[in-house]
Amino acid sequence: MYRRPVKWVALAAVLAGAAHGFPAAAGRTETAVVSTSPVSGVVESDVALRLPLPASAGPHPAACDWLHYLRYRDRNGPASAASADRILVAQPGILEGAGAFDSVARDSVAEAARRGHHIEFWALDRRSNCLEDHTGIRAGLAAGDARVALDYYYHGATVDGRRFAGFLDNSQVAWLANVGIEQTVRDEYDVLTAELPDPAVRRQKVLCGGHSLGGVITGYFAVADFGGDPGYRQCGGYFALDTTISTSLADLSGQTPSGALPDVGIGYALIQSGLASGVLSRTVSAPVLINAETMNLLAVAGVAARTDPDHETLLPALPSNTNIDTTQRILFAKDFATFLAGSPSVRDFHLTNAAVLGGLLDDNSQPLSFLESSDGFFDGGPITDKSFPLPSDVTRDPSLGALGGLVGNRPMAIPAQPDGPLYTWRNYNRIGAPDDPGYRSADGQLFSTPGEEVTDLRELARSLAEHPLDFTEQYFPTRLVTDIEQDTAPEITRLVAHPEGLTANPIITLVAGDGLLAGRTLPPEYHPVVAPGYQHLDVLTAAPAQNDGRPEIVSTSLAGFALS
Repeated sequence: MYRRPVKWVALAAVLAGAAHGFPAAAGRTETAVVSTSPVSGVVESDVALRLPLPASAGPHPAACDWLHYLRYRDRNGPASAASADRILVAQPGILEGAGAFDSVARDSVAEAARRGHHIEFWALDRRSNCLEDHTGIRAGLAAGDARVALDYYYHGATVDGRRFAGFLDNSQVAWLANVGIEQTVRDEYDVLTAELPDPAVRRQKVLCGGHSLGGVITGYFAVADFGGDPGYRQCGGYFALDTTISTSLADLSGQTPSGALPDVGIGYALIQSGLASGVLSRTVSAPVLINAETMNLLAVAGVAARTDPDHETLLPALPSNTNIDTTQRILFAKDFATFLAGSPSVRDFHLTNAAVLGGLLDDNSQPLSFLESSDGFFDGGPITDKSFPLPSDVTRDPSLGALGGLVGNRPMAIPAQPDGPLYTWRNYNRIGAPDDPGYRSADGQLFSTPGEEVTDLRELARSLAEHPLDFTEQYFPTRLVTDIEQDTAPEITRLVAHPEGLTANPIITLVAGDGLLAGRTLPPEYHPVVAPGYQHLDVLTAAPAQNDGRPEIVSTSLAGFALS
């Protein structure tokens, strides 16, 4: 029988009231979200606005005519956003939802309050997030057991009379072929003008920004024209979280700009035809590793690590299918031979729920840099080097160029003893403690040091599990990326109506020291602030108390920029 701790039942009941779905009232709803975050004094709510898609988008669920954002504000501040001192409005990166901003939003609001000011942080959710079913996540949270979520998603269990309909395939999301950069920036404009109808308030108080791809989306917002109203006039400043405010993916990845080659629009037309016909995937998805199912499993892992971090319940309960099994082999295989053989499998090891989540996202085990955080290290048993998919010395080779930006730069590690001890997770603030074994790689390098660990795994788990709007984005629209990639096609260049908008407002650029922009020399007008030891996700998830005794640099810099 599953345990049902009272605190998780109460929390899930509140979240159920703020469920991401079709709101009961027309126009606008705002639902309080109760959180177990240790950051006090910050109020969170789920705001929903009915802003229907145009008919040209094609048939779509009714819930997708609503836009959502998570609103964070000071408990002692004004109830009206227009009366706040500043409002930071953030676009998520690729495969991200509004919940990913939870820690940086709370910490920034709290830091401003400590300085005697009231700011708000609005974490935007994109249209595609309307397709997610969080019912099983809420049920697992209520039960204090992630296996309840797995029963809903994989074993036909019902929750409040609802049964999971399955993850959507390409034929079920045809309308996303019509949701690209133009619709995305229009959505942000419509949210801002609906919530802050006075143009002077927007110009004076709103700061526009984002994380990762969200910086590029913000760039397009800045240069867009909305019926004679330039995007850059909706903001008084820009903030970039391990990204830049630009209109080029090359500025983010460091690759050769696409404009170096002529583009007469043929590529754009072919891509649009492929998306419309379904020949191309309408969502950024692969058969394994990156797809709706694996993104949802991150939230399930968050439930397990949040409610029962020290026990081994999640891994034995995971269902077996090609996607899950192959993804596990990619993430947990020690070397290429182990990957090919499939043995030992991660299921042959004993890992606590916290160790599973850490293994999925920590920079010593997650091979994809854009999914990495720095939240501690394995503990409880022998550790060995992980050389799959690439050895650590290869990933740090500068000759890899753009490919090197996709893989991590930390030495990789994996539990070494199958059918052995119970592997636990040593949290970020216990690295270097007197009882730390100080695990080292084969070449004698410490896998982890205090200066390289910045995110509290418990809070990362909370952000993954507790929000009505997801941390991840299960159905990220392919067209949003392909539009930006085709930045010299006439259909896209016409959107750049006000190129001066990119530099029309002050900018702050928060750079993860080991993230996507690591080692890049940014122009001085970007006003870069480097966060040492941070990975790409850490600019969103870092703990307010850092191992060096200093306050967290991203949120304090954001608050300072907002109030300057």
